[in-house]
Amino acid sequence: MSNRRIHRRAFLRRGSLVLAGAAIGAQSVSAADSKPNLRLGLVADLHYADREPAGTRHHRETIPKFREAARCFQQEKVDAVIELGDIIDAADSVDAERGYLKRVVQEFTAVPGKHHYVLGNHCVWSLTKAEFLEVIGHKESYYSFDLGGHHFVVLDACFRKDGEPYGRKNNEWTDANIPAAEVEWLRADLQRTDKKTVVFVHQCLDVVPPYGIQNAAEVRKALEQSGKVLAVFQGHYHKGGYRRIGGIHYCTLAAMIESKETNAYSIMEVLPGGKIRIQGSGRQAGYDWITSAPAEQSRHPRRT
Repeated sequence: MSNRRIHRRAFLRRGSLVLAGAAIGAQSVSAADSKPNLRLGLVADLHYADREPAGTRHHRETIPKFREAARCFQQEKVDAVIELGDIIDAADSVDAERGYLKRVVQEFTAVPGKHHYVLGNHCVWSLTKAEFLEVIGHKESYYSFDLGGHHFVVLDACFRKDGEPYGRKNNEWTDANIPAAEVEWLRADLQRTDKKTVVFVHQCLDVVPPYGIQNAAEVRKALEQSGKVLAVFQGHYHKGGYRRIGGIHYCTLAAMIESKETNAYSIMEVLPGGKIRIQGSGRQAGYDWITSAPAEQSRHPRRT
């Protein structure tokens, strides 16, 4: 696995998907040269486990892969590291799953700055949510925070359709839901903030099951009605992808676990005026959201 880091301008030249209207011109150049208000390191689907590879999934390799990402994040002085779910792989016992989690969280906490963990379906197979949260040091599985003049929301879609939270092997990964109480909390949270907002979630809000959240359309409606949400970042679909719906960018990050030789991680830059730039590394695509994108662009499976 190469440790070579591709620099920002190389990303924008080599295969990045530039999402912009027809008249980007000087505005594009200006935005590309702007100093970001905020920089976040993003990773998804590490599926760390101390076991042999399974097909394209190399569980032990995610530790050295994350170390490569961490070196980049430290060099680029990111303000926080966000993990988009499935940080560990499911284990048959509580002790084994907790051990996986403690091992990989040790790597995360070695990176300076703030750390946020989105709950994924593999995170709570044998563990309960309370046990997972205890290890990562968070009190809630969904919450919001402000950073760098922007508002951020972390959602939890690890609930069955009947409202029961995932845990103790009680769920199917295709049955992902954001319950009514969380949707109401989301609406209220977006109403309270006066800042442009970015949302993080594990399962996808822009496609149908199995990868999509069952009530994704209801959640998207809440995001759109607020008029404040710039983008949603999600994991779960390991190939990654992009779609724009209702004026909101939906970016699915490529999974770090896939492939022994190539990595996948990114840095999100929030530029003046609410513009967003994604510097992708390895299998993670780069994106430059400078002006309004075309009505619909897709690099993703089926839409809801």
